[in-house]
Amino acid sequence: MSRIAKKGIKIPQGTSVSVSGNAVLVKGPQGELSRNFSPTISLTIIDDMVMFENKSGSLESKAALGTIAAHLKNMVSGVNNKFSKKLILEGIGYKMESQGDKIKFALGFSHPVIVEIPKGITVEIEKANLIVSGINKDDVGEFAARIRDFKKPEPYKGKGFRYADEIIKRKQGKKSV
Repeated sequence: MSRIAKKGIKIPQGTSVSVSGNAVLVKGPQGELSRNFSPTISLTIIDDMVMFENKSGSLESKAALGTIAAHLKNMVSGVNNKFSKKLILEGIGYKMESQGDKIKFALGFSHPVIVEIPKGITVEIEKANLIVSGINKDDVGEFAARIRDFKKPEPYKGKGFRYADEIIKRKQGKKSV
């Protein structure tokens, strides 16, 4: 059994977790999230803790137990504090601007790249910094990764999108004789 699942998840004050069958609904000050989990795992709420129990002893359900516990922990923390990812755009001539529910990028291609912002995600643009935030950790990470895929940082000059905490190994390039 997973270490996270053994301990259970503490529900903070101002947050409510309700379980009905396989569906879990978490409500908090930032919003609400719902998710369906595997029927092989049962969730019970005791006082202010969510406890997990493996109904079947199969290997698949044992493996899913830790994943389900991690997802529920992210849901509980997401409705209390928003998750955010910070991307930095480096490169001369590279720019981005917000246009309502879309972002327009100029990344050195022959055309501008326009991306629609999904529901539940907010985007802030400050010069060359892009901050993606939301209550669902999966959606925030997926959208940030999708943006980064447009122009990954290259190792010679470091041009492109990189995460704020990412370290790019730089290469030396050609040497002149």
